[in-house]
Amino acid sequence: MRTPRGTGPEPGRPSLSDATRGRILFGGDYNPEQWPEETWHEDVRLMKEAGVNSVTLGVFSWARLEPRPGAREFGWLDRLMDLMHEHGVGVVLATPTSSPPPWMGRLHPETLPRDEDGRTEWWGSRQHFSHSSAVYRRCAAAITEDLAARYASHPALTMWHINNEYCTFDYGDEAAAAFRRWLQDRYGTVGALNTAWGTAFWGQGYDGWHEVVPPRRAHYMKNPTHVLDFKRFTSDMLLECYTAERDIVRRHSPGTPVTSNFMPMWVGQDAWRWAAEEDVVSVDLYPDPRDPLGAQHGALVQDMTRSQAAGGPWMLMEQAAGAVNWRGVNRPKPRGLNRLWSLQAVARGADAVCYFQWRQSRQGAEKFHSGMIGHAGERGRAFQEIKRIGAELALLAPHVTDTRVTPDIAVLHDWDSWWAGEHEGRLSAENDYAEVVRAWHRALWEAHITTAFARPEHDLSAYRMVVVPQLYLLTDTAIENLLAHVRAGGTLVCGFLTGVADEDDRVRPGGMDERLRDLFGIRALHEWWPLDAGESVACDGFSGRLWSEEIEPGPTAVVEARYRGGELDGLPAVLRKGTARYLSTLPEPAALRALLAGAARSAGVRPVLDGLPDGVEAVRRGDLLFLLNHGRGPVTVEVPGSHRELLGGASVRGSVRLERYGAAVLAP
Repeated sequence: MRTPRGTGPEPGRPSLSDATRGRILFGGDYNPEQWPEETWHEDVRLMKEAGVNSVTLGVFSWARLEPRPGAREFGWLDRLMDLMHEHGVGVVLATPTSSPPPWMGRLHPETLPRDEDGRTEWWGSRQHFSHSSAVYRRCAAAITEDLAARYASHPALTMWHINNEYCTFDYGDEAAAAFRRWLQDRYGTVGALNTAWGTAFWGQGYDGWHEVVPPRRAHYMKNPTHVLDFKRFTSDMLLECYTAERDIVRRHSPGTPVTSNFMPMWVGQDAWRWAAEEDVVSVDLYPDPRDPLGAQHGALVQDMTRSQAAGGPWMLMEQAAGAVNWRGVNRPKPRGLNRLWSLQAVARGADAVCYFQWRQSRQGAEKFHSGMIGHAGERGRAFQEIKRIGAELALLAPHVTDTRVTPDIAVLHDWDSWWAGEHEGRLSAENDYAEVVRAWHRALWEAHITTAFARPEHDLSAYRMVVVPQLYLLTDTAIENLLAHVRAGGTLVCGFLTGVADEDDRVRPGGMDERLRDLFGIRALHEWWPLDAGESVACDGFSGRLWSEEIEPGPTAVVEARYRGGELDGLPAVLRKGTARYLSTLPEPAALRALLAGAARSAGVRPVLDGLPDGVEAVRRGDLLFLLNHGRGPVTVEVPGSHRELLGGASVRGSVRLERYGAAVLAP
């Protein structure tokens, strides 16, 4: 499969393969500073027993490494690095910059972020730093420089991990100054900014850069493009923090890959831009074990992360061995679910399966967050399951590392569109962009069709079919990209509220770009008709929810489904022109699944395996077929031909039985 342009690391840079060396990395965050040193030796014994070959050190260790300004206490970390190497455990060494020590906020309060009301976010938790603070950046660079100089050549080092879960917003004065500089680079003149922001509305025109501030608390609705640009700016400022530290460690150890962990579907970070700056794309993934669609959420995040890695191997940096501690009710994973979801990540391209954290904390805010070794110790169920997972990943590693998942369908996703579409002045607060994306991905997942994700401007030529759940904001380049895909014979299925605005959140004439209206056979889009929570609209053969639109079809369009009853009676709900379809509502799950599966068949895309029982997921990675039973009862799966089952070593002919939360990996 051709790699889409603009995704993943550049060729020739270090990669995850440089860290795995033919293994699947298995381990997790290790915070030994929470424990007496005698526990460290017990830890390495248990790591060997569990097949752990990788630990992440130092994520939250800044106060331990630099307890006072300029001090350096590396002795404990020296001993740990040596201990890990002695026992054959590689180290993903983190820069500790996500949690500055208390002295920094006390001596330099300007390093603390402020919220949109001007309130300071104090130390005592984590992520308490201003991304724009010169002092913070200087101190972060200094500790990173000394870490890199000391450990770049250590034989235990396999990867650098920069910061942790970047997610800081800052509305303070130093951020305001940085925002003005960012805007000057983007627009050049205040006049161009006024045009882009549409400041003629409500008399918001700026006479000089000094008048521009972040979108702080306002009396009523804020300027939408002002808010959009601030979100772009925030993602860019955090990226500057990342690349500054990355460049330091890369200078000291140019052959060692560098990563920073994404949060899944995190609205504040344009992960397409970030992934291009990372050697290894990694993610933290915590589906709710009580959620009947938890596996689908996992599959979505895994597909997206793999796509950000340009289809190559990626790293599951964090998951939970059992319960988390930040939901309203925190249930553990039932027996077998940890193994199943770990194998799902491998099936969808992961070459590293790791956890937060190795040993469950006895104190602190996350003492009820599970660990690979829980409070029950080595005899506990959590650790016993970890041992099984470690052994099975070692079995799979020779067969899967560096192989690829190669989908024929791309789901388009874009942060600018997400940011613009969630403004407080939107047509419906019920329209949740992330939920719409999940609904479309779910439909394809339940149809047993594996997908990639792509940015609207990416090269789409590798895909037979492209689906657009919703892209409110589209650039001219993105629109031309969609048109080119259809002209080349590709199939396009597009959801409602797409192509409404340009990159400045300016509504396009006609309420939808004219080129897209012509593509789908829409003569006019007269009105948007959002639906209330729980409300549905009848269509031919299905019910729609969330949204509807008053569309006048053109003479070349085929109306595949019409609204029945209500204000839109007889008007098109689904339009097709050639290989392009437009859905002006969100069909109920079964109908959306049938519609997308039908479009996929027309495009020549088949399910991974036909006739699968409910709850069974099938994924092909390279020559291997992964079968994952997300159901609570045993099932029998029919599989054509003869296979070798890698996890148990048995020969399979014609069918395979999967127990509750069971899995099989079939080789030809």
